[in-house]
Amino acid sequence: MPLMANTPVEKMTGPYPRRWWALLVLCLSLLLVVMANTSLIVAAPDMTADLHLSSSDLQWVIDGYTVPYAALMLVLGAIGDKYSRRGALVTGLLIFAGGSVMGSLVDETALVVAARAVMGVGAAVVMPATLSLLVAVFPRPERARAITAWTATSGLAIAVGPLVAGRLLESHAWGSTFLVNVPVAVLAVIGALLLVPPSRARDMGRIDFVGGLLSIVSVGSLVYALIEGPHFGWSAGPVLAAVVAGVGLLVFALWELRHPRPMLDVRRFAQRPFAGSMIAVLFFFFGAYGSIYYLTQYLQFVLGYGPLETGVRLLPLAGAVFAGAAVTGRLTPRLGVRATVVPGMVIGTVSVFLLTGIGADAGYADFVPSLLLLGFAIGLSVSPATDTIMGSFPESELGVGGGANDTSLELGGSLGIALLGSLLGTAYQDRLGDLIGGRLPAAALDAAGESVGGGLAVAERVARSPEGGPEQARALVEAVHEAFAHGVAHTSLVGGIIMAAGALIVLAVLPGRKAGRAEPAADTAGREHAEVG
Repeated sequence: MPLMANTPVEKMTGPYPRRWWALLVLCLSLLLVVMANTSLIVAAPDMTADLHLSSSDLQWVIDGYTVPYAALMLVLGAIGDKYSRRGALVTGLLIFAGGSVMGSLVDETALVVAARAVMGVGAAVVMPATLSLLVAVFPRPERARAITAWTATSGLAIAVGPLVAGRLLESHAWGSTFLVNVPVAVLAVIGALLLVPPSRARDMGRIDFVGGLLSIVSVGSLVYALIEGPHFGWSAGPVLAAVVAGVGLLVFALWELRHPRPMLDVRRFAQRPFAGSMIAVLFFFFGAYGSIYYLTQYLQFVLGYGPLETGVRLLPLAGAVFAGAAVTGRLTPRLGVRATVVPGMVIGTVSVFLLTGIGADAGYADFVPSLLLLGFAIGLSVSPATDTIMGSFPESELGVGGGANDTSLELGGSLGIALLGSLLGTAYQDRLGDLIGGRLPAAALDAAGESVGGGLAVAERVARSPEGGPEQARALVEAVHEAFAHGVAHTSLVGGIIMAAGALIVLAVLPGRKAGRAEPAADTAGREHAEVG
């Protein structure tokens, strides 16, 4: 009699027969969560115009999703381990859908931020559940392939989010980019109930809620400080958040070291495969999110592409992720994790450095090599790094393992957007002042220097004003384009240096193939899954 989806994976005597269908549901859930961030990139201009968002308001729309998403993953992953990983997945999808409905209906900034926060909570439940269920369902010989598909989906979502949002914005308001999540979430819920088996940890014991609370406060404060500080200055709020994050992380580490059943055993960071893989994931998404952040702005504001056209032009990234994933599936089993992760980091570094050659006359073709190399690097390296991270956790902590991996991913992405975005804004503003300083009133120059979109809006006003005219407006547009291209090149130089430093750190930390998989938790997890799958 065939095994059904309501048979707990722990009681199966062989591999779950519908595991590849279950993987499709997990990847669909992952796609939904990542697309919620990337689709906002192309929806932001319409939201800004309709809701009259200031730059601070728009940042809070972004933060409303990112902060709870990053802060809650570790704790919610542990709760999923304890009670039900499939239940966590379904619950998270329903919360995400509820937030999406709310976001599609509201027309006030505070309510949009609230809707995004609800979606962030749902995403924090979904993300670790997808990885923990994947590892629970797939036996060790097939797990690397399954994680490769999971990783490729995250790369696909980076490009598909702007593509779907761009198509919707051609004929609908920005609320449609929220509402489209609902049928996808409902489909994923139905698929989870029919195709994903129940799973939870055996003999897990009590959850370390004190450690969980410390992780929420410290990680949430860290993400808030990273995002707010570079964008709006290190005023009292970001400084206080950074201090809280630092103290919170120290107290969290001390608490976990003394706790008999810690939420996250921080001793794992002494294991080189785990630590090196966590660092690699962080740096990869630092480069990926940071680069895409200013690349999409260049495509829209400088080259004049619409939202759909911008999404289409990001597709080479997704294709390259799949190509890299195909290569790593063959190379990693033969050569080891270090032999794919480190070269992937080098390729990712080169992809960022290529953007240092961007000038005011750059066209889309100048960005394609960087997109291809970055996508290939993600596909080549992130899946073996994720497999190593998940292999470091026993069966009872798979949700925590997924939360740790995804927290590293989200911290890297937040840091990339915050740091590189701040550098881009400063370089753009300084260069624009050099090009047009004295030719515009101070107030107009400040507005133009706030962002590339602000500069083009000022040019439109100049074209209509009696004191200006088309010629002066055209000169301002050219200056804005040149200043933004200069900002991209300058920021890419700094980003490339940071990526290169990350590659050297990973090279030093990750052990070679001869060192083997020394972490005992990985071996324990492998034996447990060999019994059930």
